[in-house]
Amino acid sequence: MSTQQKPDQLYASREPVFPRRVKGKFRNLKWVIMIVTLGIYYLAPWIRWDRGPELPGQAILVDLANRRFFFFWIEIWPHEFYFIAGLLIMAGLGLFLFTSAMGRVWCGYTCPQTVWTDLFILVERWIEGDRNARVRLWNAKWDLRKLRLRLTKWAAWALIGLATGGAWVFYFTDAPTLLVNLVHGTAHPIAYTTVFVLTATTFFFGGIAREQVCIYACPWPRIQAAMMDEDTITIGYRSWRGEPRGKMKKQADDGVQGDCIDCMACVNVCPMGIDIRNGQQMECITCGLCIDACDDVMAKIGKPRGLIDYLALKDEALEREGKPPASVIKHILRPRTILYTALWTLVGMGLVFALFIRPDIDIGVTPVRNPTFVVKSDGTIRNVYDIRLRNKHGEARPFGLALNQDAGFALDVEGTDGTVVMVPADEMAIIRVYVDAAPDSEAAHEERTEFTFWVTDLTGTERAFAETIFNGRTN
Repeated sequence: MSTQQKPDQLYASREPVFPRRVKGKFRNLKWVIMIVTLGIYYLAPWIRWDRGPELPGQAILVDLANRRFFFFWIEIWPHEFYFIAGLLIMAGLGLFLFTSAMGRVWCGYTCPQTVWTDLFILVERWIEGDRNARVRLWNAKWDLRKLRLRLTKWAAWALIGLATGGAWVFYFTDAPTLLVNLVHGTAHPIAYTTVFVLTATTFFFGGIAREQVCIYACPWPRIQAAMMDEDTITIGYRSWRGEPRGKMKKQADDGVQGDCIDCMACVNVCPMGIDIRNGQQMECITCGLCIDACDDVMAKIGKPRGLIDYLALKDEALEREGKPPASVIKHILRPRTILYTALWTLVGMGLVFALFIRPDIDIGVTPVRNPTFVVKSDGTIRNVYDIRLRNKHGEARPFGLALNQDAGFALDVEGTDGTVVMVPADEMAIIRVYVDAAPDSEAAHEERTEFTFWVTDLTGTERAFAETIFNGRTN
């Protein structure tokens, strides 16, 4: 009688990662970055900024209703989206720069997934204990104690997720007003939906998925290799010093073992659950916790620190020969990083230049094409235009419309007796204007005649213009 063999499993089930607590300079650096970044995220919507009585008083605001973005004294309009595009380009170049210089330091220290996962693990440690206690609880059968600890942890995670989702919606409308509306149940359903979705995703990504987001969902681990070379300073294990590894008692017996005592401290503190002694791996986020753990062990057994450290692949040959490694500056300042820095600086300078030279008034002209022109009873040719006037000042201002002096056209503004239009503060006004060409004028018999609309801020000296076409009759 033959037995049927089970097919090989294509995927192994996930082994949960329970990082052990560790102390050291890199862990302290991560705490500082966590406090600063989360503090900025949660508190920034509440910073006030006085822009005048007719403008929002929130320092950082994505005003979707009026299609504007406010950042302290800077205001970005929809037609100025190139500022946002420039910032995204700078962010990409910055990521390329830091990755080529020091590996995945963004992932290890400032990525939102890392920051919130660190916070969730901290809460889990407070409630369930350090690594060994959490492993025992995970393997234990369900009882009242396990249920109580899990419910307490999940409730804390849910509160963090709620604060995260709540802080996010505050960036899109006046934060104090929205908070009152949320509490009283009078906020828009979209606000409640957004808070719920972000609460659930923060809970899942930071508490449940954790390292799986970095390994399977994030594309950057698969791209980072293109940014790195033998000069990139990243976390590595000095195998030429640590191998062959062995326990302390074996070292004492034969004296030929390396410095690594195979204590697994570097593995137990890793939030990704990898063994850095196996070499650089896609899962490594370069957080430095394994360095703190190993340095602590080396100090206890009287060995030099740095068995695991930030180092460059190019230094391996030098250190194997007992020579000092190259300086950090030499590794960082190389053609690739210099190029990224230069591009990043040029884009930044271009954005600053564009920010300071942009006008406070703006004009846009759209000819009405249905019909392209109208022939009045006296033979006058009329073209119709929709003009968009943007007033970027904090108070309403009168704008005067005019045509270039040699145009030979007559201008009429709909709804006014003259050519002056009052534009509200920080708004765009759309007005309809009529441009007439006399029957005996040259433009009336030309198919296309170029001319220019001018707009002047009558309370100052600012001017703007837009070129367009007048359509005449050809017969």
